[in-house]
Amino acid sequence: MIDAKIISTIYFIILKCSVMERIAEVLRLKIPQFNTIAPARNILDAMHQMRCENVDFLMVMDDVERFIGILTEHDIAEKVFRFKDLENATVRDFMSTNLPVANASDSLEYCMQLMERYNVTYLVVYDQFEFMGVVSMNDLMKQALSKRKDTFTETTEQLYVWSY
Repeated sequence: MIDAKIISTIYFIILKCSVMERIAEVLRLKIPQFNTIAPARNILDAMHQMRCENVDFLMVMDDVERFIGILTEHDIAEKVFRFKDLENATVRDFMSTNLPVANASDSLEYCMQLMERYNVTYLVVYDQFEFMGVVSMNDLMKQALSKRKDTFTETTEQLYVWSY
């Protein structure tokens, strides 16, 4: 699911930085997340919403706007063939509820370790008991690379030493 080479490269870039950034900073820089859906909604509606919003996950929220899970493209692809009647399938049938959780004060390094340990591409972030949002592997990669462009340039130059 996650390319080990990408993880090790990002991990190297993060470790090269002397000051560890916190995951709360990544959430602060993200566009506000409005990609939510209720668990009782039809899975076809969810797929349409993901396509229209150009997102690869939806946060599943209950009636009182409490986070209860996540619906990803991977979840749908993994379970779609088990359902003979997709028109009656709900988001609850497809969503993931067993996700690793990060605290807002956790470092990017720790979050990368969580993702690697549990082989996931998304982390749920809480500040104490308050839901803050979801971060993806791409979010962490963008943050790591934006802060360390000089390191990334060095790595790129070492990888492509031949000329065309």
